[in-house]
Amino acid sequence: MTGFSENRHWPADLLLKAASIRFVVFDIDGVMTDGRLYRDDAGNEIKAFHSRDGLGLKGLMRHGFIVAALTARTSRLVTARMAELGIEHVKQGRHDKRQALAELLRETGFSAEQTAYMGDDLVDWPAMVQTRLKLCPGDADGWILQHVDYATCAHGGRGAAREACELLLAAAGKLDAWRAEFEAINNSSADNAA
Repeated sequence: MTGFSENRHWPADLLLKAASIRFVVFDIDGVMTDGRLYRDDAGNEIKAFHSRDGLGLKGLMRHGFIVAALTARTSRLVTARMAELGIEHVKQGRHDKRQALAELLRETGFSAEQTAYMGDDLVDWPAMVQTRLKLCPGDADGWILQHVDYATCAHGGRGAAREACELLLAAAGKLDAWRAEFEAINNSSADNAA
């Protein structure tokens, strides 16, 4: 799978802008999923989330970031996935994302200057424009691609959220520490096996 940021070198000005971020809001459809709406024969909605995105989101939270999900649609699958990841701030069925973002800022106590927003389409822009750091997947709407601070190499539902997480961890000086946690686990397992 391509598009992940193992060897990514972000511009210094982007890292500087991202360094003050502590609160990260993610859209769901088109960011954490590929944006397609799947339904089975009974009409039940099906969504595909990428496990690497989930690990990145957990990494952000483990290193002191607060993560929120904000979506115009309402889905039990989103409720279940966000609970599974430990994301407590979830706003669903919110077509006015600017107002929903304002509510999230009030609820968490963060300022817009401490906030990043990752969205993929025009409905996200009224919220995105309020934040310090605007992010999108590499396959976002063309207008959005032209107006964000950073578009990931990865596409929505295929590692875009993970790439954004790694950017933010790198800007906070925590990316290497996060990766080292897994190396330590690997070394510990090898020691126990000996």
